[in-house]
Amino acid sequence: MANEETGYLVDVIGFNETERLMLSSIFGLAARRDPSFQQREANSTRRMDLYLVDADNDDAMAEFLAIRGRAPAPAVLIGASDRDTGLPLLSRPLQWARVLQSFDDAVQGGAPLVSTENEKTMVLQRTSTGIGARTPPPGGATAAKSVTNPAAKHAAVVARPRRPADAVLVVDDNATVRKFMETRLAPYGFNVDFAETGEQAVGLTGTKEYTCVFLDVVLPGIDGYQVCKLIKGNKQAVKRTAVVMLTSRSSPFDKLRGSLAGCDEYLTKPVDENHLLEVIAKFLPSARTGGA
Repeated sequence: MANEETGYLVDVIGFNETERLMLSSIFGLAARRDPSFQQREANSTRRMDLYLVDADNDDAMAEFLAIRGRAPAPAVLIGASDRDTGLPLLSRPLQWARVLQSFDDAVQGGAPLVSTENEKTMVLQRTSTGIGARTPPPGGATAAKSVTNPAAKHAAVVARPRRPADAVLVVDDNATVRKFMETRLAPYGFNVDFAETGEQAVGLTGTKEYTCVFLDVVLPGIDGYQVCKLIKGNKQAVKRTAVVMLTSRSSPFDKLRGSLAGCDEYLTKPVDENHLLEVIAKFLPSARTGGA
């Protein structure tokens, strides 16, 4: 049973060094959600709530089957085959949105997630309301049932320590883009502010510290390149605030202008959700300071 204070504990079995690094970043985001998913450390005495297994690795599968025999829990496999286990399967390469969604599906007891020709449509349907929107609280059905009692619900909320909320600024004059970014950022505990003009963005960044600024290039008034230069002109912002250009302009010249303006990343619209999640994780405060 998962711990209400720390969320679901995931035992990662197998995977090469490159994939381990990617999974570490994925867990950096997953730990911010509510309920959260955290990677089990080797010396942990807590029982795992979920397994994530490299199904293409014979040793990893053997280890998983031996451990699961003693400590049953839901599992997600990564590889070309589910090894006749009937367990949820994701194909390689690892993709952020699919891995996070698979955690939700597994603890909900949903149908196995298997790669198909309709996979893209399935992912879009799932993420339209935000990853994790229907994930039950840690502890599965028992915990879900307990929150129907108002007193129990209050106790559960009090018991869970609140994570510090990092502020993110989205600068775009398009309401659809602002709403899209809000739905993608909110599940990870970010406080999201919005600006529709370059002048508004400069004013907000001058009075509040942001972990990341997502910045369109074409704006009413001063453009995104000028805004980026002004933000990066603040010595504190150079270290603490990442600026991500988020624009439909994709030419090499535009990307060069973004780099010269001081932006940390350049994303083009329409935004690929996996790339967006990767960028968000890259600029988390813990990642920028070298933390886990």
